[in-house]
Amino acid sequence: MCTTCGCSETGSAAAVTDLDAQTKPAAGAVETVYRRVDRPAHGPAHPHPHTHPHTHPHTHPHEHEHDHEHPHDHEHPPHRHDEHGATITLEQDILAKNQLLAERNRGWLAGRSIVALNLMSSPGSGKTTLLERTIRDLGETLPMSVIEGDQATLNDAERIRATGARVVQINTGTGCHLDAAMAARALTQLDPPLHSVVMIENVGNLVCPALFDLGEAAKVLILSVTEGEDKPVKYPHMFQACSLLLLNKIDLLPHLQFDVERCVDYARRVNPRMRILQVSAQTGEGMDGWYGWLRTLTADAAPRSAAR
Repeated sequence: MCTTCGCSETGSAAAVTDLDAQTKPAAGAVETVYRRVDRPAHGPAHPHPHTHPHTHPHTHPHEHEHDHEHPHDHEHPPHRHDEHGATITLEQDILAKNQLLAERNRGWLAGRSIVALNLMSSPGSGKTTLLERTIRDLGETLPMSVIEGDQATLNDAERIRATGARVVQINTGTGCHLDAAMAARALTQLDPPLHSVVMIENVGNLVCPALFDLGEAAKVLILSVTEGEDKPVKYPHMFQACSLLLLNKIDLLPHLQFDVERCVDYARRVNPRMRILQVSAQTGEGMDGWYGWLRTLTADAAPRSAAR
């Protein structure tokens, strides 16, 4: 998890960029307006990285000499401080705090009759292309705005802005996923209209994003046929977390050795309740199924919001 990869260490931060709030840069310059998004403290994690070198060697030489002809049958006890238990506790603390913030986001969205979707995938699956086509096809009847998540650059946010949709970029730096605190700040900056849809394009990663609730109505997984049909069994937690699987780039199937039936079978083994649609964001094939699912989700959310 992220306590292992390091992206959830205390003090790490992400930058939220509102592209519409940027001032026009001088010719040849690149200028971005950043707002800091401090991640929540994560329990017993150290508040500073261990960048200082240890000045004492860890060789612990023995005072007696060894002739190196007898085996070392004595063992030095390992320096353990219940590391496994501490790691589990830290992970639970991180996820519990994130879940609390996610529920606040969910309430904020529900109070405004806004449906948020958490779009997840590995890099290169076609998430941004799928979003571009969805906005262009449905934007006039279903208002949409976008939160873009990447470690760096505004490239995808610029592509979304070209469709005419409102967009805010989150750059996570070394972080491999978005979390509820980042989403909360981005939603405040985005200020989506009532009765609309917010598409959250998560950082490309098939591991950590599955663990972090952002307050979304549903998680949607985009899997490209170029990735291999065994991804559901290789990354089961991601597939278990999602309500919908969009098998994308099916226009490339004639050029690939990809077994669609095997991929679908693997996905249903991992998550029998997940709906699976085959689409091509490039040609538009199968996109009507995705649009129908989206319209049904937003229609179902409206009565619940009105009841509140």
